[in-house]
Amino acid sequence: MFLVLIYPAVGILLAVWSAGGDTFALLYPLAAGFALLGPVAAIGLYELSRRREAGLDDSPRHALGIARHPALGAIVALGIMLAVIFAAWIACAAALYGTFMGASRPEGVLELLTMTFTTPEGMALLFWGNLVGLGFALLVLATTAIAFPLLVDKGGSTGHAIATSLRAFKTNPVPMLAWGLIVAVIVFIASLPQFVGLALALPILGHATWHLYRKMVG
Repeated sequence: MFLVLIYPAVGILLAVWSAGGDTFALLYPLAAGFALLGPVAAIGLYELSRRREAGLDDSPRHALGIARHPALGAIVALGIMLAVIFAAWIACAAALYGTFMGASRPEGVLELLTMTFTTPEGMALLFWGNLVGLGFALLVLATTAIAFPLLVDKGGSTGHAIATSLRAFKTNPVPMLAWGLIVAVIVFIASLPQFVGLALALPILGHATWHLYRKMVG
């Protein structure tokens, strides 16, 4: 529980940080984009899934053993790449908000919802923001869905892991897109109760992602 609560805790801090400040208008893209970092949060869970499949002790303490993994450098590099993508998404979201909404800053959730759903500018922001966000989500899905489990399982370089994930996506587009949609829906629902639902959703998604990798990559 300690491991899977780290991710929701960061999400809660993210919400508190943005609430009531200049970034409050970006709370939705912050929360949605935070899901882009999910593969990093699931690293320890991939290790537990690997050990369980191999018939080894899968006690939660072994998740921390990832810190001594031979491919730790490649895993960290891939994590940094995701952090850069997340930062780029937030920058795009801020630019889109400025383009459509100008300098206006909502003072609360109700005002934010009113501005978004009852004005032409808000609807345009909603459309283009979600469209751009979808592009970022597809980028992360295609490049990392298989890459992180592969590095945990077999090691290797960051470039090789990304290339393998891209090949898996190209070869199995329908299952991969379906999996991306499943993850998006579950993470969205789990995030509604102040992100605490992620403590339950994350281990399930992490273990399922491991099996997705094992079925796609020989």
